[in-house]
Amino acid sequence: MALISTGVCAESKIGFVNSDRVMREAPAAVQAQGRLEKEFAGRDSELQSMAKELQAIQSDLEKNGLTMSEADRRKKERDFGDLNRDFQRRQREFREDLNQRRNEELAAVLDRANKAVKTIAEREKYDIIFQEAVYASPAIDITDKVIKELGGSK
Repeated sequence: MALISTGVCAESKIGFVNSDRVMREAPAAVQAQGRLEKEFAGRDSELQSMAKELQAIQSDLEKNGLTMSEADRRKKERDFGDLNRDFQRRQREFREDLNQRRNEELAAVLDRANKAVKTIAEREKYDIIFQEAVYASPAIDITDKVIKELGGSK
């Protein structure tokens, strides 16, 4: 019985794709990352400016809080609290929007990668191609082929 299953396995063509590497190195993934950075750069810049403003207000309060009038100090503290709440809200929305867009972009890249894997499997007559493995021999790793296929298919 063991001889039969060994004979079948010896005739099978097996491949492995490192999905993480494809999602980092494939031209489509790199382009998606570039689009995300460009799309969110303005909002990121606004958040950085708000953070600097918060730091400046906090520093002013720490440095001059004791010498300010009670009314001025309370107004500064209120301004700080309002700005901090606005900053926290915008930062949370930024992260949520970025995560949603990243998931959309990565889903599109993953779909193209899966089509590329299927194309390679059919063209080169693979019986099975794994995307998750504890260990895969470099001899069956077709990740470079998939990245190349993604680079050629637009």
